[in-house]
Amino acid sequence: MGRRRQRVDPAAGARAGALPEAIAALSRSLPSGPSPEIFRRAKFDRPEATSALWQLLFRVLSPLPAGNALASLALEVQARLVKSALCSQGYPRLALAQLPEDGSQGSRELLLALSWLLARGPVPEQMLAQARVPLGDEMTVCQCEALASPGPPAPHMEAEGPVDVRHVQWLMGKLRFRWRQLVSSQQEQCALLSKIHLYTRGCHSDQSLSHLSVTEAEMLRDPEGGQQLLRTLERENQRLEAVLAWRRSELVFWRWMDTVLGTCAPEVPAAASQPTFLPWVPERGGGELDLAVRELQALEEELQEAVERRRVAWEAKAGGCGRGPEWSAARRASREAVEKELGALQQCWERDGGPAQPHGPHRLVRREDGAAGDRDLRAAVVIRTLRSQEACLEAVLRRLQGQCRQELARLVGALPGLIWIPPPGR
Repeated sequence: MGRRRQRVDPAAGARAGALPEAIAALSRSLPSGPSPEIFRRAKFDRPEATSALWQLLFRVLSPLPAGNALASLALEVQARLVKSALCSQGYPRLALAQLPEDGSQGSRELLLALSWLLARGPVPEQMLAQARVPLGDEMTVCQCEALASPGPPAPHMEAEGPVDVRHVQWLMGKLRFRWRQLVSSQQEQCALLSKIHLYTRGCHSDQSLSHLSVTEAEMLRDPEGGQQLLRTLERENQRLEAVLAWRRSELVFWRWMDTVLGTCAPEVPAAASQPTFLPWVPERGGGELDLAVRELQALEEELQEAVERRRVAWEAKAGGCGRGPEWSAARRASREAVEKELGALQQCWERDGGPAQPHGPHRLVRREDGAAGDRDLRAAVVIRTLRSQEACLEAVLRRLQGQCRQELARLVGALPGLIWIPPPGR
C-alpha cells in the first residue's frame, strides 16, 4: 500500500514565502538595518538580537549622519536615549523601561517598540527623505522638517542644590554667542553660493538653471568624487526600491506581529510587578519586636497625618496641583488663549499679502532676467514675509516679557523680605 500524498496549499506557501521578503524589504529600507534573522530571533526573545535592535531604534529615533559623534555612543547610552525618546512620545508598554541597558535581554520588547513606531508614521519614508542626496543647492524656507525631527533627546540632569543665577546668565551668553556664530556661518555660506552661481553662469545644460550647483561643480573638479556620488545615488535608489517593496508586503508583516504580540505575557501593574521581600525574624526577642512594631506603626500614622495636612494646604495654595475643576478650567483657558494667539499671528501674516507658506526644500537659482515661474519663490518676497513675521513675534515677546515683569513685581511685593535685582538692560 502506497504512502498517502499530503496536499499542499499554494496560498499558504506563498504567504510563508512573503514574510521573509517583507522583513528583508523592511530591513533594507532602514538605515543600517539588521538582517531578517535578527527579527526572527527577536520573536523568540533571543538575547543575541538585543544589541542590534537597540542600535536600530537609536538610529530611527535620532537620525544622525555616519560621522556624527553621537552615532558612536556606547550601547548603554543609546539604550537610555531610546527609553527617553519613546517615553516622551507616549509608548504605552512599561516593560521597555524595565529592560537592562547592557543588551542582555529584551529583544522581543524592542521588536514591539519598533513596530509601534512603524505603525505611528511612515518611518522608512522619513528616513529616506532625511538621507536624500541633494544635487542642487537647496534651502528650506519653512520649519516643518526641523520641528518634525528634533534630533536626539537631551539627557535629563537634576541640579544638585540651588542654581546660581550667574551660571544661568553665563549659559545665556554662551547661547547668544553660538547663535551669532551660526548666523555668520550661514551668511558666509550664502556668499560662497552666490560666487559659485556667478562664476559658473551658462555652464549648465538646463537653460532654466543656467549655472552649476556646489555638488555639480565639485564633480567637475574631482571626477573620483563624482564616482562616489554615483555610488551613493545607487544605494539611495536601492533603499527607495526596498521602501516600495515594503509598502506592497507590509500587511504580511503586521499579521506576523500579531503572533509576536500573542506570545508576550500580559503586563501587570507596576506595583504588583515588584517582588516583596520579608525579613527573617528570630524566635527569641519576639516581645521586644512587637513593641518596636507598634511604635513604628504609631509613628507612621503620625507622619501620614502630617503629610496629609501639608498636602491639602499645598494643593489649596497651588490651585489643586493639576487636579480638580479649577485646574481643568485654567488649563482649558490657557489652551484657548494659546490657540487664539496663534490664530491672531496667522491672520496678521496673511494680511501682509505675502505668498502662501512654502513647504519643503527649494533649489536656489540665480536669474539675471528676474523671470519666475508659477511655482517659484522670489527671495526678496520671502525675506519680506519672514521679516514681517519676525516683527509680529517680537511684539508678542515684548508683551509677554511685560506680563512676566508685572507678575514678578506682584510676587516680590507679597514677600517683603525679598530683594529683587533685575538684570541689566541690553
